[in-house]
Amino acid sequence: MTASLRARRNALFALFFLPGITIASWVTRTPDIRDLVGASTAQMGLILFGLSAGSMIGILSSGPLVARWGARPVMAAGTVSVAVGAAVIGVGAALGNGAVVALGLGLFGCGMGGGEVALNVEGAEVERLLGRSTLPALHGFFSLGTVVGAVAGMVLTAVRFPVLAHLLVVAGVVLVTLSVAIRDVPAAVGRSVAEAQEHTGPRPAVWKDSRLLLVGIIILALAMAEGTANDWLPLIMVDGHGFDAALGSAVYAVFAAAMTVGRFLGGGLVDRFGRAAVLGASAVIGAVGLAMVSLVDHQWVAAAAAILWGLGTSLGFPVALSAAGASGPNPAARVSLAATIGYVAFLVGPPVLGFLGEAHGLRSALLVVVVLLVGAAFVTPAARPREVRPAVAERV
Repeated sequence: MTASLRARRNALFALFFLPGITIASWVTRTPDIRDLVGASTAQMGLILFGLSAGSMIGILSSGPLVARWGARPVMAAGTVSVAVGAAVIGVGAALGNGAVVALGLGLFGCGMGGGEVALNVEGAEVERLLGRSTLPALHGFFSLGTVVGAVAGMVLTAVRFPVLAHLLVVAGVVLVTLSVAIRDVPAAVGRSVAEAQEHTGPRPAVWKDSRLLLVGIIILALAMAEGTANDWLPLIMVDGHGFDAALGSAVYAVFAAAMTVGRFLGGGLVDRFGRAAVLGASAVIGAVGLAMVSLVDHQWVAAAAAILWGLGTSLGFPVALSAAGASGPNPAARVSLAATIGYVAFLVGPPVLGFLGEAHGLRSALLVVVVLLVGAAFVTPAARPREVRPAVAERV
């Protein structure tokens, strides 16, 4: 590995880390922010819709922006939006204004969703140049960021550190790290990759591929399981299992640690057992963990089940995106479509679970996600590589 390629890979590790530490900082302070704005469970669902809507806007706009300008400026702009969003969330919490918090979540979601395609385009190119699996480790650094952010959030929650000051510090760390890491990302490579892939086949054709749509269902279910933890896990532990706010944050830190371990070990599992087997096992393990959190009325069983929840959802997004890209021609369009389907989970999940939680309790609302995961487990064979059929001329 050349020094420049190593520096480029390490820059991507840092850039994947930043949204992880930011989202964990928000998640661990959700009980405090909920109390500061005086929101009910249903109102929190509407506030969280800002994150979902921003993510969807970002993911839909990112592809064309990468094709025109390249991955580097999209990654940079997205990371700046993540930092600004964190600061606005803190301001909204300090003002006790749920609308400002929702705006901050929208900015954060737009930056994170907008950077998603660019980061994965750049990551796929680095993976190609290295000649070995790299995307799971890149997503692992996102999860590592959530662990660091969750541990810090747990400590700061316990000592009642002000939410505004906490999120302003996080925003500053993100901007400083970005200014250093972005220098090692080539300016034109993302654009050339996107343009080359854009012309490899007719984009509308991917919508007709039933195998790709089944992979999209897998992504939707596993992304909703991951997003549910990011949106609701501390509140589920506080309101549904009686933990205090600090311990609720600690359970989220355990979940994030399980996600991190799963992603760093996942490359070897995929190489050994294949994408379909790994995704099937992931869906089953995640469903078991969620069901235990929902149905077992015991604090420490619920806390331990968060480990299964984290392990089960850890490989869903990166492995399913990889399966989408390998499902046929025009891989860029396939990854974009699959990612968009997955982000539907982030769009509809928070408000749906919020309203269901208001009516039936958050623990009962989790059963919707369990059903989705069980359904996804049955369609994971769609992630198997396509069989290469002999050409007609060879059979004559």
